[in-house]
Amino acid sequence: MMELPKIYTNNKSKKTVKNREFFSSKNTNDNLIVKNTNSYVNTLLIKKKINDIFNSPNFVYKIKAKIKFKNGESKYVTMIAKSKDSILTFNNENILIKDILDISL
Repeated sequence: MMELPKIYTNNKSKKTVKNREFFSSKNTNDNLIVKNTNSYVNTLLIKKKINDIFNSPNFVYKIKAKIKFKNGESKYVTMIAKSKDSILTFNNENILIKDILDISL
């Protein structure tokens, strides 16, 4: 019987670090709390939450939400539209998504 040729395998010489560390947990109100070391991941999660709000069956023209900002301030706003990097409120206020820490209904 004929022996098959050996397959070349490259040895890994260094450890690759592609994932960033982050964790999530739930508080008593079942709201998702996300803490991470990468603000880019946080921005993606906020954008997902905003998209979920605007794509929900509850959104027709406007919807009230509580926004918590990175500077610690929280306020209720009536959102009517969103763009790539901001939210437009009923009071014609333009809120940048990068300034938002958390958003909830």
